[in-house]
This record gives sequence, structure tokens and C-alpha cells, in this order.
Amino acid sequence: MRGLSVGRSPGEARSTQAASAAVAVFVALGVCLSGCAAGGTGTRDEGAAHADAVGGAASSSPAASPSKVPDRVDAVRLVKSDPEVSEEVKHELKPCVADEYPVDVSYGELTGGTAEDVVVNVLTCGDAVGVGSYVYREEDGAYQNVFKTEEPPVYAEIDRGDLVVTKQVYERGDPVSSPSGENVITYRWASGRFTEQYRTHNDYSNAAGNAPTPAPDTDG
Repeated sequence: MRGLSVGRSPGEARSTQAASAAVAVFVALGVCLSGCAAGGTGTRDEGAAHADAVGGAASSSPAASPSKVPDRVDAVRLVKSDPEVSEEVKHELKPCVADEYPVDVSYGELTGGTAEDVVVNVLTCGDAVGVGSYVYREEDGAYQNVFKTEEPPVYAEIDRGDLVVTKQVYERGDPVSSPSGENVITYRWASGRFTEQYRTHNDYSNAAGNAPTPAPDTDG
């Protein structure tokens, strides 16, 4: 009778063992999940690591190179100190307003030197007529005059590596603002100097702007 009061049947023992095993499985699973979260192997950590990699790649990309900016020159001082410039042009080179001088300056490649060449046009203050055009090339750290023309009205420009000089042509009685035509001369640097390549002549029409204005139609 004592054995029956404290003992268990074989079925009860098997049920107890099964329950204990189930509890052990759940406990082990919880420990495993806790370990995975603590180890940092989830998708969130992977996402953060990916973002860091992208940021590192972006920061290592090379910066864009700055564009070349030509050195600016004091064109007024350059012309006034140039012995090749006539005294008449130097006399015309005066401030028009305050310290604003009538000079146009262009930078570009004309002579194939290590620095950009400088084209200077000297104008009159009142009507902006070109009285002298010059090209300066840098040699041994200083600018040298390699071209000049002082037959007004004249204007020099850089066109795709060539020097283009425009000289307006006046006939007797033409006002300063209305020349009869122009000569356009193209020069190219060769063998240490500018040589003429070709020239064109353009005649201006005197009819444009001078035709009488027709009277308005009032019939209707």
C-alpha cells in the first residue's frame, strides 16, 4: 500500500517526462534567440553596415578639378609703358568716368605660348572708336608686344585661335556712326610672327533705317 501511495503509474511518468522535455526545448529556443539579437547579425545591423560602406565610397571619390582662369593684367599700364604704342594713342588713353578707362581686353591662345595671350583694344570715350589694337605674348615672365595696328577705326578679336582685325571704311561725308563698309583681316601666328591669311570686304547698306515711314491707313 505504501508503494501505491507514493509511486506513479508508467503512463503518468511518461507524461511528466514529455512535459519536461517540451519546457527544455522552449527554454533553449529562447536562449538561442537572445544570443542572436545580442550578436548583431540581424538585418538591421546589415543595413547599417551597408550604409557605412556606401558613405565611404562616396567620400573617396576625387573632387572635380578647377577650371583654368587666366591671369589678369593691368592693360592700361601695359599700353602706357609699351614703347611700341604711339604717343597719340597714349594721349587718348584717359579715364572716361572716374577710373574707368576705354579699353577692351581679351585672353586666349594665339601664339602657342605657355600662357594665354592678351589682346587690348584702345577706344575713344565719346563714340567708342578703336584707335589702336595690340597683342601681347608672355616671354620670360613679361609681356611683349607682338602685334599692333593704329589705323582707326580698328578692332581686334580672337576667333578660334586666329587674330581677326576689323577696320571700318569711311567715304567722304560718312558720319562716325555710319561707315560705308569694313575690311576684315585674319592673321595667324607662324614662325614667330603674325602673317595675313585672308581678308574680306563688306559694304554696308545706307538704305536701312533711312527709308521714309509709310503713312498709316485711315480708310476703315
